[in-house]
Amino acid sequence: MSRDALHSILEHVRGEPSRTWSIIITVYGDAVVPRGGAVWLGTLLAFFKGLDVAEGVVRTAMSRLAADGWLERTRVGRNSFYRLAEKGRETFRQATSHIYELRPPAWSGAFRMFLPDLAAGREEMRTTLEAAGFGMPAPGVWIAPSGVARPEAAHGLDFELKGTPGAVRALAARAWQLDETGAAYARFIEAFAPLAEALDGGARLSDLEAMVARVLLIHEYRRIVLRDPVLPEEILPEGWPGTAARAVCARIYGHVLVPSERWLDAHTLGEDGAPLPANPDVRRRFRD
Repeated sequence: MSRDALHSILEHVRGEPSRTWSIIITVYGDAVVPRGGAVWLGTLLAFFKGLDVAEGVVRTAMSRLAADGWLERTRVGRNSFYRLAEKGRETFRQATSHIYELRPPAWSGAFRMFLPDLAAGREEMRTTLEAAGFGMPAPGVWIAPSGVARPEAAHGLDFELKGTPGAVRALAARAWQLDETGAAYARFIEAFAPLAEALDGGARLSDLEAMVARVLLIHEYRRIVLRDPVLPEEILPEGWPGTAARAVCARIYGHVLVPSERWLDAHTLGEDGAPLPANPDVRRRFRD
């Protein structure tokens, strides 16, 4: 049953616009960076063999990532080693707590409403405010839970905004397009819940299958959770599927962590020719 569930996930991922290069970034952020950062190309080829991805496709993706500044390549003898460049490390560093340690803020009962001075430029202001956790329910109007700080670079007028529970939920749904994010979480649950149930029931995967499941799990979850504004429960829609999706993700990750780490112990090779050492911090992920 677990292998059938994993096969269904593979088919789900192949039906999405996921690309090999994007999965490579997930492999590095989730598994390689905690072990030191640089790994032999052969490790990546062995992993992608478990996804039935041809070596030529992986090599092309690695070359593209290096050319685009996401990876740095070194050669030791005849072997190629790659590590995430600073752009890639910073991207996953910012995402780490959002993925593995997600904690919604407390709800104070009010929004901060902000009307920006657009002298700095509309698009620049949008980027700054969205990165800080603000949403836009109407053109030129930005809101965030009152505990969210306004960026220093954002100048304008602040107001406090309160309302009934129904009104604040409706406003939040408009400001952050929660319908789209909720639908993505629901699709994630549909795709991954059968594997969680199989593993809960005692089914087992091989070490490589566990590694494949782990990477695809985080790859898919990361794509959704990084769009999630992580709002207080009180202003989310009733029955918000993000909570259930995180529970499914945590269950599967807990089951596949040990065998996937065992696969990494056996197959990762660093520039010094030694296996990359395990990082005990990985075992604390999803430990709410």
